[in-house]
Amino acid sequence: MRDAQTEKHSITTEKIEEDLSLRTFDFIRDAVLPDFRDRVAEYLVQYESVLMGEQAPDPELARATANQLRGYLRGLNTTRVLGMADWEELDRRVVDLWLGPTSAQQ
Repeated sequence: MRDAQTEKHSITTEKIEEDLSLRTFDFIRDAVLPDFRDRVAEYLVQYESVLMGEQAPDPELARATANQLRGYLRGLNTTRVLGMADWEELDRRVVDLWLGPTSAQQ
């Protein structure tokens, strides 16, 4: 019984993380200035395909991709395509989802 509960909790946790990941990419698309959304969306597909792909990426690849995404978001903030408050929230999400201690265990 306990194993079934643990498995159900694990599946629920994975679903929540997946939903948050998807919402994070949607948040990026929405936070970017309208004039730049199409171009940014083209780049995001590359990050999203690695971090949200059908197959879980190699942990090193996921960390490297997440760090590249952080750099890309920082660049969008520097060029004023992405606001400071949005950048801070998105940076926190990327760290929590793909670079934090729980993501290192995946």
